[in-house]
Amino acid sequence: TVITYLFSAIPKIGSSIVALLWGGDCVCDATLKRFFALHFLMPFILLVLLMVHVGFLHTTGSSNPLGIDTSTQTVPFYPYYFYKDLLGIGWYMVILFTIAMCFPDLFADPENFIRADPVKTPLHIQPEW
Repeated sequence: TVITYLFSAIPKIGSSIVALLWGGDCVCDATLKRFFALHFLMPFILLVLLMVHVGFLHTTGSSNPLGIDTSTQTVPFYPYYFYKDLLGIGWYMVILFTIAMCFPDLFADPENFIRADPVKTPLHIQPEW
């Protein structure tokens, strides 16, 4: 809700952003699936950005503000292993994203689909005794 309110506070385009991201202001099945999909994808997007950053550091080297000769301390970079690992991670991501995006309820808890009843305590909250 906080993110929705922050987006909706943007003048002129806020409500369009909320409708694009969440499907509207209500919390329903499509909204929850979009929310979980975005939160599922975010760590992988950060991981890809980190890998691009590390790849650039390997190829170009880091900045050297002190001017010390660091060519003796560098580790040789083997592109074969880098691309081999990228291919393996890529296949893993394709399989994981296919499961997450095409079958989002595959590993879901069945209790999430029980209709809310304000008179009854949900099963996952009831004490064991």
